[in-house]
Amino acid sequence: MPTVYTVLADSQSAAEDELQRLCRALDLMPLGRPSLVLGRGRWLARAAAHPHVRRDQQPT
Repeated sequence: MPTVYTVLADSQSAAEDELQRLCRALDLMPLGRPSLVLGRGRWLARAAAHPHVRRDQQPT
């Protein structure tokens, strides 16, 4: 299972914005739209590495 990065925010738009920022900074891919954490009133968004092999990970 790949490493999953998580954003927890007070609103859906904040979760989306911060997830996009994280994805750009770390070359990640969002794993769907943010979802409401029931009972907490917070929004959760997740991302993981792209399924392709990155250049710095290719065998030589």
